[in-house]
Amino acid sequence: MEKNVVLIALFAALIAVLGMIPKIDLISGVPITAQSLGVMLCGTVLGARRGALAVLLFLLLVALGLPLLAGGRGGLGLFVSPSAGFLIGFPLAAFVTGLVVEKAVGLPLAAAAFLGAVLGGIVALYIPGIIGMAITLDKSLPEAAMLALPFLPGDLIKAGIAGVLTSALAKARPEALLSRAAH
Repeated sequence: MEKNVVLIALFAALIAVLGMIPKIDLISGVPITAQSLGVMLCGTVLGARRGALAVLLFLLLVALGLPLLAGGRGGLGLFVSPSAGFLIGFPLAAFVTGLVVEKAVGLPLAAAAFLGAVLGGIVALYIPGIIGMAITLDKSLPEAAMLALPFLPGDLIKAGIAGVLTSALAKARPEALLSRAAH
């Protein structure tokens, strides 16, 4: 239990630290940041439940006003901005990513983590993200989806990084990989 709490807090902090990497602002008003890599790693390393809890802790701190998002942003207003759908999708993304890694035990870990990061950290994340952009920017879903396309190459790279880092962590510290601990 204590180890879980520490790791959940540690991974919430990891997402915050990845926000220190300068953001790239897009025309949609949703920035490209490294924080989605942190969300992916929450799932690949901690698993579905703990990964989602780490992201929820991070979002609680953001909602309370801590400037933890890329560019030093924080506060409730972000949850009605063009980024809102992506923020709301962060816990879902970590959960789906972790669930895939937990269930895909027949795949090598790097491949399972990459697949999980793509299905969770891209597919599951983009669904609420695109819906949020459509609502806040008064766009159709296809128009909002087109605004999300610039994120795809970077997110695929982040999914690859998540796969490599997760596999490396498992080799260096197998006990730290909770997403496969039950197996």
